[in-house]
Order: sequence, then structure tokens, then C-alpha cells
Amino acid sequence: MIRSATPDDAPALATLWNRVIRDTTTIFNATERSEAEVAQLITAGDPFLVWDEGRGARGLARWFPFRGTDGYRHTVEHTILLGEDLHGRGVGRAMMAQLFETARAADKHVMVACVTAENRAGLAFHERLGFERTGLMPEVGRKFGRWLDLAILQKRL
Repeated sequence: MIRSATPDDAPALATLWNRVIRDTTTIFNATERSEAEVAQLITAGDPFLVWDEGRGARGLARWFPFRGTDGYRHTVEHTILLGEDLHGRGVGRAMMAQLFETARAADKHVMVACVTAENRAGLAFHERLGFERTGLMPEVGRKFGRWLDLAILQKRL
């Protein structure tokens, strides 16, 4: 079930986020997120959804401003992370559909996805949702001693 995140979800979401930070190049950042930091993101006011099948939050999807100036006020960027056992079950698609609706209701026009270029599953997922590749930024990230490319995708809402 999809619901809005609450600060009580912070421990489970920090665990999910930190596994992705520690073990993958999906997120370039190597610094883990504290429970307090996740709770602050949840209460910041931007849409923050979780997937909960009755055992607590096991996936997250959120959008937030793309760049901080007024000229970009109709454009948002998003993050989606799922527990590994949720992949391939339609959970991500359902969460993104609801995230699109929250963005449309807030008068947003474009949603941006920044995906590690080597993350073929992530790129394919976004393309199936109607995102189009609009850019590639070679070697802008570094993790695990390697330079990483960033693919930029966008979807008109």
C-alpha cells in the first residue's frame, strides 16, 4: 500500500537508503543518511511516499525542487528506492503514478530523473514510464574509486 511517509518511518527508510549508499553506485553519495536527516526530509513539506505492506516502510518515492530559483518552479526532480524484494512487482510503477499525480496537483510541468548511466534497469524503468533521455554528463560522479556518468531523463507531466 502507498501512503505518505511519517517521521516514524525514518529508521526503516534510513536502513533502505543506507544499504543503497553502501553497496551500489545508484547513489553517488558515500555518506549515509541518519534517521534524523530522513525524518527532516519527510517533514520538509515535499511529497514523500512510502510502500508499506503492513511491516513498515520498504520503499520510498519523493519529489523535490529542481534547482532553487523561481524560473524552475514548475520542474521537480525525484528519488525512488525499493527494497530488493519489491523489484518486478509493479510497486515502483504504482508509486511513480501516485508521485506524478501529486506533482500535477502542485502545478508541476516536468519531472527529472538523474540516473547512474550504468544502471540499465533504472534507465529502462524510467523509459517505460515515459521519461526521455535528454542528457549525459560524463564522469561527474565518483564512487568506489571509479568515475561515473549521470544520465538525465525528463517526463512532461
